[in-house]
Amino acid sequence: MRPLEGIRVVAIEQAVAAPFCTSRLADAGAEVIKIERPEGDFARGYDDVAKGQSSYFVWLNRGKQSRTLDLASASGQEDLAQLLASADVLVQNLKRGALARLGFGADRLARDFPQLITCAISGYGEGGPMADRKAYDLLVQAESGLCSITGGPSEPARVGISLVDIATGATAQSAILEALIRRGRTGQGASIAISMFDVMADWLTVPLLNHEGGKSPKRAGLAHPSIAPYGVFTAKDGAQVLLSVQSDREWRKLCALFLGDADLADDPRFCSNVLRVEHRAETDALVAAAFARRSGAEAVETLLRADVALALVNDMAGLAAHPHLRRITVDTPNGPVSYPAPAPVWDDAPRAYGAVPALNPLES
Repeated sequence: MRPLEGIRVVAIEQAVAAPFCTSRLADAGAEVIKIERPEGDFARGYDDVAKGQSSYFVWLNRGKQSRTLDLASASGQEDLAQLLASADVLVQNLKRGALARLGFGADRLARDFPQLITCAISGYGEGGPMADRKAYDLLVQAESGLCSITGGPSEPARVGISLVDIATGATAQSAILEALIRRGRTGQGASIAISMFDVMADWLTVPLLNHEGGKSPKRAGLAHPSIAPYGVFTAKDGAQVLLSVQSDREWRKLCALFLGDADLADDPRFCSNVLRVEHRAETDALVAAAFARRSGAEAVETLLRADVALALVNDMAGLAAHPHLRRITVDTPNGPVSYPAPAPVWDDAPRAYGAVPALNPLES
């Protein structure tokens, strides 16, 4: 038995944040009924790389049922009310106030469905001067300041995935699970509001505190702003390796086994992380010279012998062939698609993952 079997989730959702949340609830056994507009979730058209289907939609809608409803119509609103009467959770990421304008405001939901857990996902929350703005992933990356600390020194950059949407969906999932636990103890439903901006502001606590402490972070590409050596170095055959020295003990081993000069560990320029950061250019030059004497394979072998943390700077081809990549295969309307498996591994209860729905497979 999966943890959420017997739980019914109604999801009035589109794009990424809410579907990420409800896909994880579906993985855990919940019955997820995805309400789509008659033309479908617009994420169905984001691309066509997964057997002619959107990679986003195939990734985030496995295990759900799809039902098209025109919520602007009386019949659509009646159908939604019937679904909510038997639902445990309502997840929605409509514009602020849209559900209330359709006749399903907070007062009615609390009155008619007192055990229902509702989770509203928005860009900037239920109040404040920007509450009615449209908010998409990259917009919130920029507005929150995330782009200012992402990329190389020359200009801000976006994170290469929909980080804000994914983080928001994961936050919504955890809040809903908390609410289900509380309801199991008290019988009480919940009304949860989660904004994309709040999620990113929370995740940006460390750089914000550094800024407010007088050390505003700067973009450093693949270097770490407060640890050295921690960055990408190139071997003599062109291989790129990212290494990280987290402690003075690791620095001593790096000096002895990789740099070939144990005395550097006690050099007053390098004997603590604070000093190595202060003399980052000199620190990195020592490490770069050691890489230049070795091939990539030789550098990795020596660093592993020194117990120094490292990673290859891979691309998507590297991920596709990676020995640690676990995959699942899900059925879709156009045939099975293989992609990375969700991270949790349940040794006592291996997961099976449901199919990706075609538009409106249920009777309206």
